[in-house]
Amino acid sequence: MARLIAAHIRDVPDYPQPGVTFKDITPLLAEPKAFTAVVDALAAAFGPVDKVAGIEARGFIFAAPVAYRNGAGFVPVRKQGKLPSATFAQEYKLEYGTATVEVHQDAFEPGDRVLIVDDVLATGGTARATATLVERSGAEVAGIVVLMELSFLNGRAALSGLDVRALLAV
Repeated sequence: MARLIAAHIRDVPDYPQPGVTFKDITPLLAEPKAFTAVVDALAAAFGPVDKVAGIEARGFIFAAPVAYRNGAGFVPVRKQGKLPSATFAQEYKLEYGTATVEVHQDAFEPGDRVLIVDDVLATGGTARATATLVERSGAEVAGIVVLMELSFLNGRAALSGLDVRALLAV
């Protein structure tokens, strides 16, 4: 699986700023067999779950079909101010400040097993904030699964106590 993913990821140097190499997943998304294989692998990473939480925005691309494959509900975890009903909010640190993610207060039922899905695990801040939102809702984090982990950023350190799996580590 790692080889398949690596073959379909394009490195874009100096984007979004000089010195950064952006990992572009659009070639993988455009290749039907590769995209299907990735969705299947993400969906198989953990046992049965009640809900799949996708982190805005690229996490949505994977989380919705993973939820479908698992016969689970899909819950969007959005940037602050994007959800229309009462929310739980969680702030997290960025290199250059802070950001906030939100989820509807009624998105999870107490005891729901929730799989968190995202495209990339970098510093772990967004994933940790999402796990906190799930737990505040009375649900259980079954695990976190990502397409790709940027291991040099040590994001797993922010996720201690949680089962984290990546299809590709770079």
